[in-house]
Amino acid sequence: MALMIKGISLHYPNNLSKIEQENEGLACIQNLKFGSLNPSKGKGRKNLKVTNASKSSSRNQHTINGKKINGVHVEEYPYLGQRGNDNNVVVEKTEGSSNNSNYLLGNFVDNRFVYRQSFVIRSYEIGPDKTATMETIMNLLQETALNHVASSGVGGNGFGATREMSLRKLIWVVTRIQIQVEQYSSWGDVVEIDTWVDAAGKNGMRRDWIIRDSNTRNIITKATSTWVIMNRETRRLSKIPEQVKAEVQPFYTNRCAIPTDQTDSEKIEKLNDETAEIISSGLAPRWSDMDANQHVNNVKYIGWILESVPINVLEEYNLMSLTLEYRRECRLSNVLQSMTTMREIATAAASENDGISSDMECTHLIRMEEDRAEVVRARSIWQTKQ
Repeated sequence: MALMIKGISLHYPNNLSKIEQENEGLACIQNLKFGSLNPSKGKGRKNLKVTNASKSSSRNQHTINGKKINGVHVEEYPYLGQRGNDNNVVVEKTEGSSNNSNYLLGNFVDNRFVYRQSFVIRSYEIGPDKTATMETIMNLLQETALNHVASSGVGGNGFGATREMSLRKLIWVVTRIQIQVEQYSSWGDVVEIDTWVDAAGKNGMRRDWIIRDSNTRNIITKATSTWVIMNRETRRLSKIPEQVKAEVQPFYTNRCAIPTDQTDSEKIEKLNDETAEIISSGLAPRWSDMDANQHVNNVKYIGWILESVPINVLEEYNLMSLTLEYRRECRLSNVLQSMTTMREIATAAASENDGISSDMECTHLIRMEEDRAEVVRARSIWQTKQ
């Protein structure tokens, strides 16, 4: 169901009843304070029309500059009003609006091997410098991956699991992810994300992404990741069943977002109390850090990693590359430590500036505070802000 007050589009999930939708739409109209909806108030009323957005607007509420956007579109021109014969607000249903994927999801390209979705960078997704954070990028990558599965026709009832996986109580877990950022998007920018999958050995799956700036069409971020299957109840890794392979193999495509020679495949050093320069303790997962797979979501670790990065590095450098290596799950009851060590790395700019390095490499470790068990190893590359 999609309703639109002329100027504002409202979208509802399929399971809301007609009465709930109309009542909520009327309440929203009243809160806008464009005028009373009480027909007994007489003159001076502003008439409002709740109507089919696709019929009443020359601009689709799902697009900005011709791009599909995962969100609500607010028109730029003022509302117009009209009432029916009974003096009630006119409500019209959007044809075919029962399918939320019309505006929530993207579309397939390249013979359905690549899934594409666009997003607008929102105010709550930026940092102090008004650009998207690394957590925002990771969240958008995850959202696109999940929508890829949901739109493919093989999605089950799990968090990105296929139907055959759901029947066998299996889930996907990420073991390694690498992100390379060329440019961070700013508040209000529209980005376009492509994602696809391929095999990773006998019992893994590789998922890649590229992010383009919608205006320039330049690729601004690349990412690659490796996923394996785990049993949801035993929490043990599992081989990929043949039935699951049959579901996902038709979507495999042999292409790489990050060229092989640029992939961070080097071993990430394990830090300890002697080698770590900074240790931040007492990091406790919150309920909101958990995801549908009943463990801390992989994106949450970025914030904990940054807890042990000096504030001057956060202020003076941009995080341009991040590689995460996931070692074990983290649950709600765990308390963590974040550890970091840093070193300057030689760059082409350094040789031109008498050896003064403009880049920095950091090694990180997230571990259990109680038994020192590793949770995540990470490596990051930072570049001086211009």
